[in-house]
Amino acid sequence: MPATTFSTSNDTYKQLLAGGGVFQIPRFQRDYSWTEENWEDLWSDIDDLMQGNDADAHYMGYLVLQPKPDRTLDIIDGQQRMTTLSLLVLSGMRKIRDLVQAGIDPANNETRLGEIRRTYIGQIDTVSLSVDSKITLNRNNDDYYQTYLTTLRDMPARGFKASEHLMRKATEWFQRRLNEYLVATGRPEVEHGVAIAELIDTVSRGLFFTVITVDDELNAYKVFETLNARGVKLAAPDLLKNYLFSLISRDTAGAAHDRELDQVERRWSDILERLQSENITAYLRTYWGANHAFVRQSELFKVIKRSIADREQAYRLITGLEDGVETYLSLTQPDQSGWAGEDRENAKLLKLFSVRQPFALLMAMQDKIPEGFSQVLSGIVNITFRYNAISNLQANEQERTYSRVAIGISQGSYTSAAEVLRELRSIYPNDEVFRANFSVKAFDTSNNRNKQIVRYILAKIDAQNSQTAYVSPPSEISVEHILPENPADNWPLFSETEAASSVYRLGNMMLLEESLNRRAGNLAFIQKKPLYADSNLLPPSQLAIVDWDWDGSQIENRQRQLAIVATGIWRVSQLHP
Repeated sequence: MPATTFSTSNDTYKQLLAGGGVFQIPRFQRDYSWTEENWEDLWSDIDDLMQGNDADAHYMGYLVLQPKPDRTLDIIDGQQRMTTLSLLVLSGMRKIRDLVQAGIDPANNETRLGEIRRTYIGQIDTVSLSVDSKITLNRNNDDYYQTYLTTLRDMPARGFKASEHLMRKATEWFQRRLNEYLVATGRPEVEHGVAIAELIDTVSRGLFFTVITVDDELNAYKVFETLNARGVKLAAPDLLKNYLFSLISRDTAGAAHDRELDQVERRWSDILERLQSENITAYLRTYWGANHAFVRQSELFKVIKRSIADREQAYRLITGLEDGVETYLSLTQPDQSGWAGEDRENAKLLKLFSVRQPFALLMAMQDKIPEGFSQVLSGIVNITFRYNAISNLQANEQERTYSRVAIGISQGSYTSAAEVLRELRSIYPNDEVFRANFSVKAFDTSNNRNKQIVRYILAKIDAQNSQTAYVSPPSEISVEHILPENPADNWPLFSETEAASSVYRLGNMMLLEESLNRRAGNLAFIQKKPLYADSNLLPPSQLAIVDWDWDGSQIENRQRQLAIVATGIWRVSQLHP
């Protein structure tokens, strides 16, 4: 990032507010959301400052600002902290106002009240009694903030948004804490105004931010990416949203403008509500890969800004995001999807394999070629099993291929499931490669996900050997390690090194009833054989184990046999001559 695109400084809260800056939270930034847990953490820091507990300053983290043409500063990140500090100051002002009304040192307290207001809140109009505020909140919170909080009016408790109730509760919470603080100081009531003013001054001088000032939305996003890479979680999706809304709000004004933005905000909120715990940035990147081009997450905002440049394009993007949510959620949360039968099971397998690279293609299929969706989803499960679960090949190349084909689907270059699957040949390990990789594959089943993958593999192979339909094994069916995970001296055919390299080989594992598995434990192989013979799970080909002696060569031999069967199971017919 060129040095000229942003600047940094360390500023106290007092320097920020007293320096003449006017801050605004962009219209569609998130509402106020801090709760008592956050207020408590802030008050603990304030208490340390006031007690002088080996600290005369406390770091408040990053504050990302963007200057606007009207000389205001948009708060890109840090709005919750800045709003809460303002509520703290206003709580102190309410206490001083109460002292004035009670006739307690009224002249001095009136002076203190005016100075605090001018420094931290803003000038008051002597006719309208409205405040030329130093901080403007977002569209949902600013009316309440300016009407009731900055003017120190009584705060009504009914008929307001949840975020406005939180601001009222925060103000009342800080008022209670200030009262407790005044009692703890032991100072007479005539000095309470002084004590409050001292607290506000100490806090405003002691709390400091690293202020990052950026020159446009793109550089703000780059800052977000840098901070996220260093473990600082920032609300990058808000920046994306604000950019889209800024495009939509062009060329309209007045009531029509507000109605339009209200409608767009509801649509955006619906998208977020449906995604719930899902990452909106990950979803946006997947959608983009399905409809426009492969893009790295670090480049996402830059690419969107280059491609989405007017209201019509912004609307088209939001509409597309709305249309794609259902498919995306069915892939990320298959247990809650409306899909039935094989589609749901295949989506669950992709989740089990922890693979999301095909999502862009599958979203494009559902949108453009829905009649071929199930066939492609089934094929992708087999490709994923060969490429990811068994062969551990490069995921980056795989994602580029899926995105290229997804765009081809969206643009009408492919019109059938067969065409789509044939385009995936480059990420489909052929039979020879797959069989070789399967023959040496090991899964550490101390990892629960690996254990579930092994259960799936063995159940599929057992069904094939038994010529029966595959059924996902119930919980009472477990993975038995023929050579135990912790073998004792009763396994003399394995050295310690051989045992360590063999125990998690697929050839050393089979499905067994949990009750028999517990009985088998760490028994010697000759003692396990009768238990295996009692199992109702083993197909005839597997019962041969009972007649074997178990050593490293038997594990390799059995795994080669499993690999031959597996090659016929996880197969995409369109990719074979």
